[in-house]
Amino acid sequence: FGRGIAWLDVGAHEALLAASNFVQAIEERQGLKIACPEEVAYRMGYIGPDQLVRLVEALGKSTYARYLRRLLEEKG
Repeated sequence: FGRGIAWLDVGAHEALLAASNFVQAIEERQGLKIACPEEVAYRMGYIGPDQLVRLVEALGKSTYARYLRRLLEEKG
């Protein structure tokens, strides 16, 4: 695998917990979400800012919605 890719074998309960902790650490340290389909679609040009705004509005005031709003502000 290339840079930025991690293989997490979660075949056992302990491994699932370790993977969860890994994802949490990456998201907290880097301020980025892992596996955020709306972000991927927006950055790849599959959806535009207007469609992302509608998706964000549907999410209410969640932390996930705040994360996506920041994307709009960055690219603004």
